[in-house]
Amino acid sequence: MSDDMARVADRLAIQDLMATYAQGVDRRDWAAVRNTFHPDASDDHGDYKGGVDGFIDWVSQRHAGIEQSMHFLGNCRIEFATETRAVVETYYFVRQRSPGDVLLGGDRAAGEVDVEIFGRYIDIVEKRDGAWRTARRTVAFEGMRHWPWQGTPIPDGWARASRDGDDPLHAVRRAAGL
Repeated sequence: MSDDMARVADRLAIQDLMATYAQGVDRRDWAAVRNTFHPDASDDHGDYKGGVDGFIDWVSQRHAGIEQSMHFLGNCRIEFATETRAVVETYYFVRQRSPGDVLLGGDRAAGEVDVEIFGRYIDIVEKRDGAWRTARRTVAFEGMRHWPWQGTPIPDGWARASRDGDDPLHAVRRAAGL
């Protein structure tokens, strides 16, 4: 493979890494989330600062009561420092429905709330043993807001999202042989 094609493959692998992280959090697939980090990685996620094992414990507990979570990833700027190390800035927008007692930053609200969090994941990613993974993450928060949930019920018979193995994604994946 040419150097240019290898670099394109690296970029796609890093972008897929970011999407895997977002999907893993949204589906509460903590094994997939863990697999996006190197074992010695660190994460500065606002309320949590530390290693990947502690991060998985923290984020899984935080999301235990969150009914709905959806990450939207935007610009993903990849700057290669070496053949095996890059700085990656990925814009994110997260929308969640949560009980008011799990808001970030220690704030609390009464009843269920819709929460929007937006900012950037600023990562050092490294290719080790042929796989790109996050070595260090800093989450830069641009803003957060919340308001009381005032949703419209999803009609019977429509595919319903869930944050576990019952999500329609898993049925489609099984049907495709994945």
